[in-house]
Amino acid sequence: MMKGALPSILDAVGHTPIVKLQKVARHVKSEIYVKCEYLNPAGSMKDRVAINIVDDAERRGLLRPGGTIIEATSGNTGMGLAMVAAVRGYQCIFVMPDKMSQEKIASLRGFGAKVVICPTAVEPEDPRSYYSTSRRIVEETPDAFYANQYHNPANPEAHYASTAPEVWEQTGGDFDVFAAGMGTGGTLSGCARYFKERKPGIKILGVDPIGSLYYEYVKTGRLTKPFSYYVEGIGEDFLPSTMNLAALDEIVRVDDKECFLMTRRLTREEGLFVGGSCGAAVAGAIKYAEATGMNEKILILLPDGASKYMSKIFNDEWMRQNGFLDAPDPLGVVADLLARHPGRKLITARRGDTIRKVIGMLKEHGISQVPVLDGDRMVGLLAEVDLLNTLVKAESKLDDTIDSLVESDYATVTPSTRVVLLRNIFNDAKLVVVQEGDAVSGIITKIDLIEYLAERRVA
Repeated sequence: MMKGALPSILDAVGHTPIVKLQKVARHVKSEIYVKCEYLNPAGSMKDRVAINIVDDAERRGLLRPGGTIIEATSGNTGMGLAMVAAVRGYQCIFVMPDKMSQEKIASLRGFGAKVVICPTAVEPEDPRSYYSTSRRIVEETPDAFYANQYHNPANPEAHYASTAPEVWEQTGGDFDVFAAGMGTGGTLSGCARYFKERKPGIKILGVDPIGSLYYEYVKTGRLTKPFSYYVEGIGEDFLPSTMNLAALDEIVRVDDKECFLMTRRLTREEGLFVGGSCGAAVAGAIKYAEATGMNEKILILLPDGASKYMSKIFNDEWMRQNGFLDAPDPLGVVADLLARHPGRKLITARRGDTIRKVIGMLKEHGISQVPVLDGDRMVGLLAEVDLLNTLVKAESKLDDTIDSLVESDYATVTPSTRVVLLRNIFNDAKLVVVQEGDAVSGIITKIDLIEYLAERRVA
């Protein structure tokens, strides 16, 4: 074999560089570095995961010559698996949500894979969801292997065995914070395990998009109502078993606009040709650095490249149509809606309040539901129907606490969330809670939204 040549493209996976950010984070005290995983051969960190999943399946006899690899993917795991399949002679079927870019779909088909598109805005258990559809295809396909990145231990193991040791070798462990977007959890879980075995004081920072359920679950222990968002590849509407949330030291969340504007800045100011989840991770890490004001070394993993998003994030018309450029969204943001009632007091209950007290509160203020706080932190929602049910069934007494009645039938947003998203949120949630940081700054009901939209229509 020629000197210096690699046996196959799979041997080129890894050894991606670490680069210091020069411009987008110069206002913070921390030094911020990025690991350029988008430079892997198939375009993302998922190349490492794909190789490990296939190697593991072959060792265990789950994937045999001529077999078909099936996976539910937002695109990057599919690309990695398609690359491995091309080299090793497997077929591929990938199931994707319909919000994914056309470039991702075309790229997978370019590898010869079959791609099945499913609706995004359905529950994971819905037969139409891309999770359910992928399982059905596995059952119907002879010699199928379901890669199952959301529940396959080979996913985080790939990062424990590959990504993390590589980072450690490159840096000598000379960093204080490791940050990454929260998706399947493979990166954060695998890397956190490796890093903390060697340097227990390292902090692990997860970045979650608004609409995903991770942030609220980490903060309150409650599975609130997820809703759709535009950034691809991070966030979830269920809890994958590959995500070890106990490994997290801190979590921040970002909205679509922050993700996409930072993505464009990384390309135009730092020369990093990256995708939306990279912008999310950097925006989240900068938020963390701004909030702490500490002088730390922060290392961020950049998952994938920009070429898959040219028709979206790097398309001014698409950005403008979706309210992500300078032109304001015609329906405004949640802060505009809240500004309609500047003097309205936020009525809340507290953990440990009695049923009697909360009934009086609802009656006094003429409201039908109330957020429940523990300190300044939201812990749940209590609606009049919950009180009615427990009293009718004689399951509680008036002087019992409300704690066992608190539920999670709400969604959380921030003041910068676009109003246009609220309509779909109210399809599933009773109430929308507005949070600034961890503190509740307002609540929005359906009638609030109706009145706001009606006023704008008249105007």
